[in-house]
Amino acid sequence: MLTRADFPIFSAPVPDASRPLTYLDSASTAQRPAVVLEAMDRYHREFNSNVHRGVHHLSQRATEAYERTRRLLRVVLNAAESDEILFTKGCTEGINLVAAAYLAPRLQPGDEMCVTELEHHANLVPWQLVAEAHGAKIRGIPVLPSGELDLDRLEDVIHARTRMVAVTQISNALGTIVPIEPILRRAREVGAATLLDGAQAGAHALIDVRAWDVDFYVISGHKQYGPTGVGTVYGRRARLESMRPYQSGGGMIQTVELERSTFAPIPARFEPGTPNIAGFIGWGAALEAIAGVDVGTDFSREQWETGVGALMAHEAALRPQLDDVLASVPGVRRLGPENRIGIASFVMEGVHPHDIGTVLDQHNIAVRTGHHCCQPLMRRLGVPATVRASLGAYNTPDDLEALRRGLLAVHAMFGGSG
Repeated sequence: MLTRADFPIFSAPVPDASRPLTYLDSASTAQRPAVVLEAMDRYHREFNSNVHRGVHHLSQRATEAYERTRRLLRVVLNAAESDEILFTKGCTEGINLVAAAYLAPRLQPGDEMCVTELEHHANLVPWQLVAEAHGAKIRGIPVLPSGELDLDRLEDVIHARTRMVAVTQISNALGTIVPIEPILRRAREVGAATLLDGAQAGAHALIDVRAWDVDFYVISGHKQYGPTGVGTVYGRRARLESMRPYQSGGGMIQTVELERSTFAPIPARFEPGTPNIAGFIGWGAALEAIAGVDVGTDFSREQWETGVGALMAHEAALRPQLDDVLASVPGVRRLGPENRIGIASFVMEGVHPHDIGTVLDQHNIAVRTGHHCCQPLMRRLGVPATVRASLGAYNTPDDLEALRRGLLAVHAMFGGSG
């Protein structure tokens, strides 16, 4: 299993050696283990070349390392085949791809899409633009004061006019674990297509697109201890083959004439241009590290489940201490349900979240503050913003004690509000 020792950033110099880095912002982006950095450096130093375009040995080696990540992601997602894995820049581009290439050509005025009030803006705005362009509407599954979804409203918001149901698997703002099965089941009953936003699930939960019978699933590499700028869309083959290209250019064509072109089969049809080769190779190394195998080695579904299970167990062991830290600081109130991953979103009476984050940073503690790209959720909860502490493979009990000391310093600084 990945541990703190695997991540070079924690041995890097800090302004105050008495206060080592406490990184509690993995929900935004996870840190990278050394094997990821080394795999990317090895590509640049030893076999830098474009993929899918050369017969020379550099290109062949680069292509193999690049495509290995696609094979690994098939195992991670439990997809039926690697061709159902499309490479993108991340979840945001993936959702835009599905909105533009799958849903937009099928929408009619009066059609509807269903999301939830938990969603990140990346799973709201693309659907809004498509709805506006085609005279469609967006409905939302409401959030209860507990931070859980009101599933009693499913039949009201998912019905015969619903064409797409797009929901998060895990809330980025609260860590809420969404009960996706009844939502997907209701979508199938009315014939709606489905998409799951798995941004927060990659290293914190198991994913099984076939067991869930979901049409599309999006995920980002930087939440899985990999580089930024890499992600994937899983799509059921029949759905993907029914879609026209989202973007065009080299690498996604079959034949080109002056006035018309024909397009390559999936996945190449949706991957024009030169990709982030080093990034995808680094992502593969991150996946292998999670699975506990050597870099450059394929792994089984069993190995993946064991690796993710160890990460989940590590965070589950720390979460009670995280909750205890928040409960011990006067004026602090945690938002969200008990059924969540290692994310704690909270407010402190009389202190703005940004001020809390600034003081914690002075103690070399990194947390996230703001609305977390979830403004509808913040309005539902009646707060403008929160502080979010999120756990990763490298966190320890010492990190949480550092958070306790930092929050007590915030409380003292602002006059003991609350």
